[in-house]
Amino acid sequence: MHRGHDHHHPDHGAGGHSHAEAHSHAHSNAHAHAHGHNHGHSPRPAAQWQTPHLPHTPEAGDHAPAEPDLDLVEKAFVEGFASASDPTSFLRLARVPFDAVTVEGTRVSLLRVETGETTDIGAVMPHLGGGSFRYDPLPAAMTSRRRTLRFVYFDGAAALPLTLAQVRALAQS
Repeated sequence: MHRGHDHHHPDHGAGGHSHAEAHSHAHSNAHAHAHGHNHGHSPRPAAQWQTPHLPHTPEAGDHAPAEPDLDLVEKAFVEGFASASDPTSFLRLARVPFDAVTVEGTRVSLLRVETGETTDIGAVMPHLGGGSFRYDPLPAAMTSRRRTLRFVYFDGAAALPLTLAQVRALAQS
């Protein structure tokens, strides 16, 4: 073993490079381009090929400005709202409008705030052709929990559930 390598470099014979020259040449090229075949490779980051439970895709009318870490803001809102002694004052502090106007110009009034918790305990995979599916219960380490938050406004005809991002896009009336 030499210089961290545990393999043998054969002598390249007459007319070729000596073992030391070949070794030096091979290592300068190997180290310039890659780790080499005996060097440990650092673990690659996990590749996320699927993102479960994405919220609905924004529609053409959704023009709310992107707020950094809105998911964390929403999580903190749910936690704080659940323990607030005065929910109305909490909504005022969070600047959630009670009466507002949508980007389409419809007047809406806040009826309720809905919070919920969902725990995924199983997964389904459709069989080829889609006529049936396979069900697998998830092991404890793979279960997931999500908290949901919806603001339900009334637009004069029906209840209108909105996300926090959509509420932030409302104009005070």
